[in-house]
Amino acid sequence: MKWITRRNIKVDRVACPWLIRRFIDPQPEFLFVEEGQLLESAERTGAIPFDAPRLSEVKLNHRGTRCSFEAIIEDFGLSDPALSRLGLIVRAADVRGQEHLAPEGAGLRAMAEGFAAMDLPDEERLARQFPVYDALYQYARSKES
Repeated sequence: MKWITRRNIKVDRVACPWLIRRFIDPQPEFLFVEEGQLLESAERTGAIPFDAPRLSEVKLNHRGTRCSFEAIIEDFGLSDPALSRLGLIVRAADVRGQEHLAPEGAGLRAMAEGFAAMDLPDEERLARQFPVYDALYQYARSKES
């Protein structure tokens, strides 16, 4: 399947592809475009859009105070408690005003901003950061036992 989001990915737009690849679609193709091209590009390519809070037409999006990662968990019926805990960490890192939900969010935000400052292409940001999310998932699992 093809998935599409805004360019210059950070927290939620790295976490969502990680979640998609690990739990929903083992061979996804991710496309990154300017926000103004997102809906047209999604229609043209048949890609599923995600994480574009300013575009109400995008279903897999922020919902109230929750982030897109949590919307994907909900819409795809993922019931793993460790994913829910990881969702709180992602939300704390991604959504201003939600930092209190998980102290780990501050570190995740700092790491994401560091990768952004390296000016890496989005595909390379995914490749380099997926192991971080693998580790955070294992951390979240250990907290559930």
